[in-house]
Amino acid sequence: KRERKKSGWGNQQIMQSLPFMERYKENISADLAIRLIGGGAAGVTAATLTYPVDVLRTQLAAQTKIMYYRGISRSLYTISKDEGIKGLYKGLGATLLGVGPNIAISFCAYETLRSFWEFERPHDSPVAVSLACGSLSGIASSSATFPLDLVRRRMQLEGAGGRARVYNSGIVGTFKHIIKTEGWTGLYRGILPEYLKVVPSVGIVFMTYEIMKTILSRRPLEE
Repeated sequence: KRERKKSGWGNQQIMQSLPFMERYKENISADLAIRLIGGGAAGVTAATLTYPVDVLRTQLAAQTKIMYYRGISRSLYTISKDEGIKGLYKGLGATLLGVGPNIAISFCAYETLRSFWEFERPHDSPVAVSLACGSLSGIASSSATFPLDLVRRRMQLEGAGGRARVYNSGIVGTFKHIIKTEGWTGLYRGILPEYLKVVPSVGIVFMTYEIMKTILSRRPLEE
């Protein structure tokens, strides 16, 4: 039940992906397909580089009264000792399958909605536009990729801190087990709390990013 408190990729992965997304955008056009590819590539790059930290964060957050993991460096050592280096990459396959589409949909929806909004209502506040479009893009991406995020979290917690091993057959097997034991609705368990976090947080991430990008791009001119 505690896993409902830990949201999916959401604003964390978007913030990690923003620098990579800007790098990809420098060399590509604003075509819809390119936005999807650029966003997906940014998400996969960021997720791969930061995945061990994500695993550690998930396991630390899932601890109850028994503190099996203590501190970042000690926890990384404990996971590596108990499960090997591969323990730091549990669920990476599900993450890459989900993060790519998640970030791609987020960036694509955001850029498309913002372009359409600015064309139809050019005098609206850019801050409000970024906030609204970012929130809507968060809903779209979370709805599409939440089942993969659920599988990712289940796999990350598999065997952690002495937990029983339930999912031993990879991504497909984990999907089948959840559907068999919890039904199709089990793949969307916790989606409402996800929305409650993602809608404002992703909107704020995009809004803040656009504001800072505007401020920083003006500074050399003013100096």
